[in-house]
Amino acid sequence: MLNVGVFGVGHLGKYHLNNWKEIKGVKLVGFFDPNNEMAKQVAEEYGLKRFLDEDKLFDACDIVDVVVPTDRHFEVCMRALRKGKHVFVEKPLANTMEEAKTLVDVVREANVKMQVGHVERFNPAYLAIKNTPINPMFIEVHRLAQFNPRGTEVSVILDLMIHDIDIVLSMVKSGVKNIQASGVAVMTETPDIANVRIEFNNGCVANLTSSRISMKKMRKMRLFQKDAYIGIDFLEKKTEIIKLKQPNDANVFSFDLDTPSGKKTIAVANPEVQQESAIKLELESFVDAIVNNKPTTVSEIDGLLAMEVAHQILEKIHANQRLIKP
Repeated sequence: MLNVGVFGVGHLGKYHLNNWKEIKGVKLVGFFDPNNEMAKQVAEEYGLKRFLDEDKLFDACDIVDVVVPTDRHFEVCMRALRKGKHVFVEKPLANTMEEAKTLVDVVREANVKMQVGHVERFNPAYLAIKNTPINPMFIEVHRLAQFNPRGTEVSVILDLMIHDIDIVLSMVKSGVKNIQASGVAVMTETPDIANVRIEFNNGCVANLTSSRISMKKMRKMRLFQKDAYIGIDFLEKKTEIIKLKQPNDANVFSFDLDTPSGKKTIAVANPEVQQESAIKLELESFVDAIVNNKPTTVSEIDGLLAMEVAHQILEKIHANQRLIKP
């Protein structure tokens, strides 16, 4: 039985508590949160022990779940790692690149497991294409959210777009050749809306748009590759594949299309999407990696690479802003 301690039981932390309770092979031993009102509510609602001393909670658990604000990720993760604890940390991995690189080094030294909470990797709509060959040459992404003060301690790049950066990097598996970016701060002091173009060494191009000041929510990704189009709706949990029909394609809608090179048969498929909690799936994956000594699905290296691209984007945005100032 693995003992779990949760640091931070705000909005997202409560989701973690709910899902930890449903996972076999683990036991919630308690939580730490400096907000007295929040802590009292959680202790009563979940029947869970509130630790007033962080070190005592570190010592009581095998897994430290870090759901504190981003600017505290480094401090909490470092203390956990120094005590030899396995660490699950919400995205982004850390507040700065220097902190992220240090964490990667310390994880290696501590010989423990670390997973970064890029939860969209476990979105059922994304998992529905896990058996589909992915080799995109063009990617279009829109991630739009209504304004919420929670999470605005970081830019929209590190708050929202980093989800898509992580997924795109995991799909393309090629070095980044060039980045173009523009962004605007509207409601906060950091960019609230941004548009980014990432060019990869293998020729793939990804266009990403993220906004946290939109009237409606949207989380869509469209992939275009040789002989196929793949659409993923992370919000509505739907997936669509349109491609040239193959001999082994069964139970798909198809139609013939006349092209200059001759008649082609197009297949339209909607892979089955399991209605499961992405947070539960990512936490279960982390436990499985610990129990069976397997690599974590989203490692600290993945978290570092996503941050590296995110910070390059922020640098491009800042450079553009300096250029256009009177």
